[in-house]
Amino acid sequence: MAIRVAVAEDVYLVREAVTRLLAEVPDIELIAAVADMPTLLATVDEKRPDVVVTDIRMPPNREDEGIQIAANLRERQPDIGVVILSQYAEPTYVLDLLAGGSARRAYLIKERIHHRGQLVSAIRAVRDGGSYIDPKIVDVLVESRARAGNSPLSELTPRELETLAEIAQGKSNEAIAESIVLTKRAVEKHINAIFMKLNLADARDVSRRVKAALLFLAETDPHQAAPPPVS
Repeated sequence: MAIRVAVAEDVYLVREAVTRLLAEVPDIELIAAVADMPTLLATVDEKRPDVVVTDIRMPPNREDEGIQIAANLRERQPDIGVVILSQYAEPTYVLDLLAGGSARRAYLIKERIHHRGQLVSAIRAVRDGGSYIDPKIVDVLVESRARAGNSPLSELTPRELETLAEIAQGKSNEAIAESIVLTKRAVEKHINAIFMKLNLADARDVSRRVKAALLFLAETDPHQAAPPPVS
């Protein structure tokens, strides 16, 4: 059965680009493309999509409408997945998105969806109850934390850092093994080492692991500047 998707993006060219990408995917049915938050919410009530793909900032206020939509749907229609498209690689936005749980939530950086693979993977993941976080977010957080001399991240090996980025995408151990060309057993050893070093060993399932890792990585010094937006 096709995944029914509604797109919300106020910039016409971006909206057209996203809809054209999705129109070429056999198992995705685009049911609406709108330009603001009120119209999207009305469309959701009328057409009940499986997944909403939405810009993070839209009319009426151009603040964090995408996050508000995700919170609204969490309360009213929790079975609908939400994929946030943003130009900002900032942990606060991601943590706000995951505040009610990471299931059926994804956060992607706009500049990295020029090909449809990542966007389609995120849509499928949230439809199936999973989560997907752009690895660029983890890169920014890791770089920020690693600058601190007492950061446990400094204890991670390069392969463990690579594995952490894969975990943050919500991938299974089997998918991680395939992506970075390791055996499943080797991946399990790396994951155990990562979560031991980050004091996150009790976060068992993939969705909770994603949220736990992001929460840890976002614990920066309050006097430290926030990671810059992606240019």
